[in-house]
Amino acid sequence: MRAYFKNIGNFLNSHKGVVIIVIASLLLVLVDVVQYYYTHRMVESELDKSAESELTRKAIVIRSMLNLMEKTLEEHLWDLERNIHQPDSIYEATKRIIIVNPQVRGSALNFVPYYYPEKGRLFEPYAYKDGDSIYVKNLTEDGQHDYTTHPGYIRVMKENMPSWSNPYEFEDDDHTIIPLITYSYPLHDEQGRIITLCGIDISLKWLGDTLNARHLYPSSYMLLMTEEGELISQPHKELFTKGDVQQVVNLINDSTVKRYDSETKRSKYIHFRDSLGDGARVYYATMKGKPSWQIAVVCYDDEVYEKLRWMGVNMIFLLLFVLGILGLIIYRYFLNDRKLSAAKVEKERIDNELHIATAIQNAMLTSNEELAHNLDVIVGATLKPAKEVGGDLYSYFVRYEKLYFCIGDVSGKGIPSALVMATTQALFRAVSSHENNPAHIMQTINETACRNNKTNMFATLFIGVLDIPSGRLRFCNAGHDAPVVINGDSVTPLPVKPNLPAGLFDDFKYEIQETVINKGATLFLYTDGLTEARDADHQQFGQQRVLKALKQRRNATPDELIAFMTEKVQAFEGEEEQSDDLTMLAIRYAPQAKDYTSLGELTLKNDIKEIKNLHVFLKSLAEKLQMDATMTRNIRLAVEEAVVNVMDYAYPLGMEGFINIKAMTSRNNLKIVITDSGAAFNPTEAARADTSLSAEDRPIGGLGILLVRELMDSINYERSQGKNILTLIKNINHK
Repeated sequence: MRAYFKNIGNFLNSHKGVVIIVIASLLLVLVDVVQYYYTHRMVESELDKSAESELTRKAIVIRSMLNLMEKTLEEHLWDLERNIHQPDSIYEATKRIIIVNPQVRGSALNFVPYYYPEKGRLFEPYAYKDGDSIYVKNLTEDGQHDYTTHPGYIRVMKENMPSWSNPYEFEDDDHTIIPLITYSYPLHDEQGRIITLCGIDISLKWLGDTLNARHLYPSSYMLLMTEEGELISQPHKELFTKGDVQQVVNLINDSTVKRYDSETKRSKYIHFRDSLGDGARVYYATMKGKPSWQIAVVCYDDEVYEKLRWMGVNMIFLLLFVLGILGLIIYRYFLNDRKLSAAKVEKERIDNELHIATAIQNAMLTSNEELAHNLDVIVGATLKPAKEVGGDLYSYFVRYEKLYFCIGDVSGKGIPSALVMATTQALFRAVSSHENNPAHIMQTINETACRNNKTNMFATLFIGVLDIPSGRLRFCNAGHDAPVVINGDSVTPLPVKPNLPAGLFDDFKYEIQETVINKGATLFLYTDGLTEARDADHQQFGQQRVLKALKQRRNATPDELIAFMTEKVQAFEGEEEQSDDLTMLAIRYAPQAKDYTSLGELTLKNDIKEIKNLHVFLKSLAEKLQMDATMTRNIRLAVEEAVVNVMDYAYPLGMEGFINIKAMTSRNNLKIVITDSGAAFNPTEAARADTSLSAEDRPIGGLGILLVRELMDSINYERSQGKNILTLIKNINHK
């Protein structure tokens, strides 16, 4: 036995490489299994967040639409009140409610018994839409319809408060059953007594279509139910390919069904299998406020975990591939000298990792494909690391008619600097996706860079935000070399405040600066790898040589300018090895003339009652452009939210002001320009409403702008000559 173990020990001792490879293989398998497990957990967590975000977002949309319906009715109360003593004139007043808002299916007044003795005990003038026509009639003429027994009428009369009814079915003149929901508002006489209930009917089909306009996954669908669990709306059958809506409703209403809290505990979910045996989850939550409806979203497991399954399959094939390679290595290990083979494998591994690192770093850099559809700015860039990987970075992209760009230099060289570079570039991209202020972007990057910065690494950065329509450049510098502005024959450094590099002190406050870039001007940015390049005599290239070279090619395109500067610095260095990373970024501001045709303009007072004039104006635009109902509704909702936002914030309470709305169109776009002379307020810099929070936890504000961002393709704000200018653009595919 002793000899047996001795032989095993000798084998292991003489074949350490083989043992290590086998152990590494087992560890690789273990790592793959653990990775798959935690990835599965992560997908579940992300599903929770995505479902809750979808519930909250759709609840906001539904609440906004209900508020719009309520506002529509409340804006017509004065019209109804002035006709209240002329019962035959009320029919026309109810018709006007439907004319103003195409989403209103019908409008009715339920007068208290014997309010008009000549009309009998009950009188219910009703206007309703049938196709493109609007008709009126008295629903109580046949004496069979008694609205006083309707639960909605009883509740409003008892509570003396506006209220939404539960869903019900209405039979029209063609005996067609139409699912409806009604919003009722009580009107009072001078003694405060209720004399009638004014109501508007909304089609549940419209609510269902709105709720299911977009999905988390192809087979996902959403439901809307009353607080008691009665189904309000559901998608058309053609909008979902599998599943049983009634099964989902029954599950939610069944108190014996096991349900779970989401991670944030703001919603619950039930895991179930449908009639076909497919696993699924339904997330549901109650909307805050009145009506307290329940909103639910159904997601199927095969779609949620589809990418994870593919990842698992790929991991298996990759694992088999790796194990095959390891087997080949073992085979070669026995055929070749162990030391030489080990050294060769190690060298190949290092070279391969550096090659991959270089490829990854190059792939992270921005390419001009990002600006393929924007001819207003022309960008050229280059990054040449001193080693396989470097610490320089640049990035740029266009969002909402603004060019966001940055250039930076991380202290040190090699892989550590490359890691910091990758983090910094990712932070710039992430923060800039929802922030317009370069100082705020820089502040976030600095605070993150200072967190657990045990290596004391830092980065010099220059961040700019160029407003493409106006040429206004806002920027923030963090210890970086000043960019050079090439404007005609003028080649001068941009005056910048140095500030401290990012990563030194987390409480440092960065300052924002501002200038205007003229049409045709070029902004040239670089890292110190350009000015500190050395020749054989150890002299530096220096800033004066940079300015002189730029003057020689001041009319060149960005790519030509960078190519020329690269040739200059290489000629200066001669045979000397590059000592530092070299990065250059050139931006030519060349705004293109936009061929827009005016569609008219409208000036409103900062009075919410003026919105009815905006309704007429937007309706005329829709007719001119022959837009469909969905496009018309989205544009109207976005413009109204933006105008109401101006009314709320631009002028102090009690101060009269004006809002000007101009509409113009190009071949593909509709542009709406909203101008006011009130206090400066940039809605695009307002914090996005956190739709993952409940209505109770979320601060007031932000929902209007969130809705505008959702409905429009572009939103841009400028403050010019004491005026706020908000530009909304929608792609209407106008031919």
